[in-house]
Amino acid sequence: MTATILLKPAVEERPLSSLPPRLVLAPADTAPALIDGAWWPRSRDLTAELPALIEVLDPLWGRITRVTVNPTFWPVIPRKLPVQGHMVHVGWFEAEQDPHELLLLSYTVGRWDLLVIPPETEPATAARLMATATDPSRSLTATGLIDEAERFRIAAEEAAGSDSLREAVWDSEGGHDARRPASHVSAGAPIDHVPTPAEGM
Repeated sequence: MTATILLKPAVEERPLSSLPPRLVLAPADTAPALIDGAWWPRSRDLTAELPALIEVLDPLWGRITRVTVNPTFWPVIPRKLPVQGHMVHVGWFEAEQDPHELLLLSYTVGRWDLLVIPPETEPATAARLMATATDPSRSLTATGLIDEAERFRIAAEEAAGSDSLREAVWDSEGGHDARRPASHVSAGAPIDHVPTPAEGM
């Protein structure tokens, strides 16, 4: 029999727009790269997610006036968003823009590209992506970074599964229960026979 327990949070959840963005930016003095940082939104709702991000970036990069996305992972793309007293225009490009990238433009300063980490990403993978996106030696596109993180995650899971399988096989062959006292081994018994070259290897 199974039971489902619904956990009610001790405090009411804050709306997404009031939560600080999960964001990391490459240091300003690093060489130009394909990605200027990484953003890990909490949902696929641009209307809820973008204002908090832009509020943080405006003082750093100059007023953000335009944002573009690839519509692949964004179900609704608002045309305009009010952010701290100014309007941000939101557009999209399907073929021209990486689906895992957010492009931000400031008319006074320039352009920045952020890796968008999928909201459902596990924290360990998200942390790895954030570190990789701001690595000075980085040279991958946003999708390249996501693909690399996925390969790393699969390899780690396979390694953990392989270790568990080896332990299970060892246990099934008497591993933990097969420990005999040293007195049961006769003196001078060979531990292993290594064939000599004459015997053929």
